Amino acid sequence: MENLVPLIIQLVSGAAGGNLAGKLMKNLSLGTIGNSIAGILGGGLGGQILGMLGMSMGGGGEALDIGSIIGSVAGGGVGGGAVMAVVGLIKNAMNKGGGS
Repeated sequence: MENLVPLIIQLVSGAAGGNLAGKLMKNLSLGTIGNSIAGILGGGLGGQILGMLGMSMGGGGEALDIGSIIGSVAGGGVGGGAVMAVVGLIKNAMNKGGGS
């Protein structure tokens, strides 16, 4: 159960990051549900990447402290926003290329 808390934080932060990025970059927005889904995926991916880089977020027997919670929120939010932006760019490119 202790290992699920950082993951849940990353997923929720990813959804928030995806929606924030969608509001800031309206031309890449996928809508609330699309931004949330892309953000959740990015939040989980961002957390996994940070874990591989040795910036683990309270898993593996480590204590879940305020630093690891902030790291989970930051990693999830940034990952969520990044994935939402990439998916939005791909969607826009496909829409422009589809009419030729």
